Amino acid sequence: MKIIFKTSKVTIEGELNNSQTALKIYEKLPIEAKANTWGDEIYFEIPVSLKPENATLDVEVGDIAYWPEGDCLCIFFGRPPISTNNKPRPASKVNIVGKVLGDASILKNIESGDKITVTRKELSIGEQRPFF
Repeated sequence: MKIIFKTSKVTIEGELNNSQTALKIYEKLPIEAKANTWGDEIYFEIPVSLKPENATLDVEVGDIAYWPEGDCLCIFFGRPPISTNNKPRPASKVNIVGKVLGDASILKNIESGDKITVTRKELSIGEQRPFF
C-alpha cells in the first residue's frame, strides 16, 4: 500500500505494511494535519484511535509508525532528542506501519506548523488494492 506525504517543501513516498494498524490508517486517507517536529522525527495527529499492535521502541531511520498514546503518525529520519545512540528512539512504544521510500533525510526540510497531507498513491498497472 503506497502512500505519499506532501508539504509545500517536500514530497516523499512511503509504503505501508499489512498490519491491522496500517490498514486502518490507509482506510482513513487522505489525511491533512499540522506537522510537529521532535529532533529528527515528524509526527502529526490522525483521525484514528488504535491500541498497541506489536508495539516497540526499536525503530530505524525511514520507519513510519503509529503512536497509540498520541493518536499520531510518526516518521523517523534521524535521532529524536531521547535517542542514546545512532538509532532513532520514540518517546514511547509505537506500532511500525511502514517505511519511507527514498532518502528520509529530505524530511529535515519540514518544520513544525507545516501543513502535511497523506494520500494514497495512484496504482500502477499490475498493482492491486489491499483487501479490507
